[in-house]
Amino acid sequence: MPRSRIDHIVVTAPSLDAGAEYVREALGVAPQAGGEHARMGTHNRLLRLGERVYLEVIAVNPAAPPPGRPRWFAMDCADSMRLPRLATWVARTDDIHAAVAASTLPLGAVEKMSRGSLEWLITVTPDGGLVLGGVAPTVIQWPEGVHPADAMKDSGCSLAGLVAFHPAPGTLRAMLASIGFEGDLDVRAVAAGEPAYLAADIETPSGPRRISGR
Repeated sequence: MPRSRIDHIVVTAPSLDAGAEYVREALGVAPQAGGEHARMGTHNRLLRLGERVYLEVIAVNPAAPPPGRPRWFAMDCADSMRLPRLATWVARTDDIHAAVAASTLPLGAVEKMSRGSLEWLITVTPDGGLVLGGVAPTVIQWPEGVHPADAMKDSGCSLAGLVAFHPAPGTLRAMLASIGFEGDLDVRAVAAGEPAYLAADIETPSGPRRISGR
């Protein structure tokens, strides 16, 4: 069975500056420069949240040509991208092909992506949408011994907890078990018809803070 754990949380935003300001206001710490994802027409900024855990702010790159395909993380959905928000999270696995095969939910295709000199494998749904409204993870596999957080400066922040709210929590728990998820994810129910969303509790130099997808 594959094994997986929290790799990073994803804040989508209408622009990179808007997303970075949202994080700075919420946490009191600004994310650092990231880079460009040529295959998706997006770019990012990054904030370390501990050992091999980080926050990613991601937005459409206005200087990049359209990718000719749906962008990831529901970034072609106008309603989803109206304001910065915690949209989803990414689980790191030791065997992405086994995780996709074992998953009780369809995760999409395994694709090779890059940013600068970094390369990795990641799941992308056919329409670029978020699985279970974003509370289920995208799955990623880094090359052995490589992780982008290793090169990030220490922000003084750490991820204290991640909470997933969904009307069918059992569906999410089954999916996480199927990909061998190991780690702390608090899965909570909301009433039928209520939207799914995430909340991340983060320890910062100014004390505990929370960011949310709601």
